[in-house]
Amino acid sequence: MAAIIGVCLALAVGVFATVVRLDRDRAFYPTVTIVVATYYVLFAILGGSRDALLMELGGAALFVVAAVLGFRRSLWITAAALAGHGLFDFVHARAIADPGVPAWWPAFCGAYDVVAGAYLAWRLRSGAIPASPPQA
Repeated sequence: MAAIIGVCLALAVGVFATVVRLDRDRAFYPTVTIVVATYYVLFAILGGSRDALLMELGGAALFVVAAVLGFRRSLWITAAALAGHGLFDFVHARAIADPGVPAWWPAFCGAYDVVAGAYLAWRLRSGAIPASPPQA
């Protein structure tokens, strides 16, 4: 059920952003990527685990860097980072012992991230959003 909700929510957010034209701003999807990358940091704080917090900060930093690179160079990097975070969600528990992560979170967030990355890729492929920033 968590994965179904993640898929539906990602589609709803993507379509909403398209309809109201939020996603015409190049910062939209990189910002979404940064936000989803930081939830595990929050869970580590809630779980009270300093070790998990340090590991989660490292993981989040990688996705934040990818989001910034995507914003500056090509939104294809951002699409890959979003989908990659979804794949990370599915193996997270084996990589990092974080007691604050709700049991349903990896399925929800993994589904959300993969679908959000695919939605961005579809928007890029269709030409609706330019992948590269405008030349100065």
